[in-house]
Amino acid sequence: MNLSTQERIDLIKSIAADGGEIVGEDELKTILESGEELFTYDGFEPSGQMHIAQGIIRAINTNKMIAAGFTFRMWVADWFGYLNNKMGGDLEKIKTVGSYFIEIWKASGMDLDNTEFLWTSDFVGKREYWELVMKVAKASTLKRVLRTTEIMGRKESDDLSAAQILYPCMQTADIFGVMKCQVTQLGMDQRKVNMLAREVGPELGFNKPVVVSHRMLRGLGAPVDSNEDATTRAIAAKMSKSIPDSAIFMTDTEEDVKRKITKAYCTDGVIEDNPILEYCKYIIFQAKFLKGQQDLLKDGFIVERPEKWGGNIIFNSYEELEQSFANKELSSIDLKGAVIIYLNKLLQPVRDHFENDVNAKAILEQVKSFQVTR
Repeated sequence: MNLSTQERIDLIKSIAADGGEIVGEDELKTILESGEELFTYDGFEPSGQMHIAQGIIRAINTNKMIAAGFTFRMWVADWFGYLNNKMGGDLEKIKTVGSYFIEIWKASGMDLDNTEFLWTSDFVGKREYWELVMKVAKASTLKRVLRTTEIMGRKESDDLSAAQILYPCMQTADIFGVMKCQVTQLGMDQRKVNMLAREVGPELGFNKPVVVSHRMLRGLGAPVDSNEDATTRAIAAKMSKSIPDSAIFMTDTEEDVKRKITKAYCTDGVIEDNPILEYCKYIIFQAKFLKGQQDLLKDGFIVERPEKWGGNIIFNSYEELEQSFANKELSSIDLKGAVIIYLNKLLQPVRDHFENDVNAKAILEQVKSFQVTR
């Protein structure tokens, strides 16, 4: 794509829309026009089967950042998963799950030509890595570091090990020493550690990274009733690998998708906190950014209905669909039926990859046998 600077900025801003955030937005123009090689990153603890936000939405956002001129560095954070006691703290299992993640991204529509996969394992043995981690720790207060622990799905009040306190210092060091990125592109649950990087960066001789945070995709259950702040509510409501029916997973069967979507929370006429509408808005209507899925909605978003209920209806934008649902012109049953069809189309290339690639198939069988730990 030959995009103008403003078009590139708008593309980045679209990632942070509707509950996400950009910190340092006014710095984007200078970065994009600097002539430097541009890098951004996200990282994942390999911790069980991958859900659709990590797979499809991650691929969509990665491709948007690439279209805006960045090389995307994907951090397979195996040692972070170990520190956070994922997969029971078994590093070999964690590495197997990391390989499974990469196999999924190969088939998810991600632009692999401009994506680099980096492993924590390849850096933890280097002296310069730990020197930078110690510099970050020295530039931070213990209280400040503890405030970032939600990046691990933890709270300050949790009984944390010393290793889990080390985790935020390592993640901050990664931004400067490994990724060398001008922009970070992670979820809102990672915001606090990215803000720590902006705070300590100049003291350590680095630039402040622009923080582009995307919203967290809601789980398929009913809304969480909580008196906590908005960020805490969002984290509580997000999908959980330990609750299989809270999310669609990238290797779910067609029957799995049908079962989960059919039972998902979706009240007729109710827009707010509706996970089915979120799947439409942030996955199906954004599928044009996925390689191989550009034509998914070339004929519009089609809802198939019997003639006695008005026949098929076609929506050319998400806004049309939402308005029709809000007016109760489109029922939750009919909407769910269409979502099932489109999600299965998006997931079929991944299913095919794990069915036809011998190595990928073997990795998936291993991952399915692992017990997920919090």
